[in-house]
Amino acid sequence: MNRARGAEDSGDAGAGGVAEESAGAGASSGAQPLDPRIAAAVAAAEAAGPGAGETVRIDSWIWAVRLIKTRSLGAAACRGGHVHVNGERVKPAYSVRVGDEVRLRHEGRERIVIVKRLIRKRVGAPVAAQCYIDNSPPPPPREAVAPAGLRDRGAGRPTKRDRREMERLRSLGGLGAPQGPGGLGGFGAPGKGPRGR
Repeated sequence: MNRARGAEDSGDAGAGGVAEESAGAGASSGAQPLDPRIAAAVAAAEAAGPGAGETVRIDSWIWAVRLIKTRSLGAAACRGGHVHVNGERVKPAYSVRVGDEVRLRHEGRERIVIVKRLIRKRVGAPVAAQCYIDNSPPPPPREAVAPAGLRDRGAGRPTKRDRREMERLRSLGGLGAPQGPGGLGGFGAPGKGPRGR
């Protein structure tokens, strides 16, 4: 019975030693010391990372470090030319390496990051921040991004003219909108109004 307890104690010490080692490694790298929980999560993320000789796809990496919400959005961004690695457009299956500079244009903002750690599974935000160096320009202030088409409270229902102006501002009914036959925006033949005249 004492032998079993001794084995359990040594097993616990071994697991604690690994967590302490990873926390010590993070603290000795010159950055601020990591929270023990974050250090344990980073160690788990590294354990889930690629093995020796394996690579990580760029679409998978930008999803794993929370630069983009889904992996399919990451693949679509790569196919659309919104992801550049070391200055070159890349396909979703491009193998990313430590030290690569990744530029991602997403939701009207450009993110510029340097790869510090390769991971393939999505991790929490504090752990994801340990996997890259963020050199992105700061986002524009909220006041600078004016929401289009918001009305004052108590202004009542928008008139048809107001609605058209709001759609124009939102670029829904602008010049590039598809129109029906005769250029009437989906109505019937030219000269026919809604009452059939």
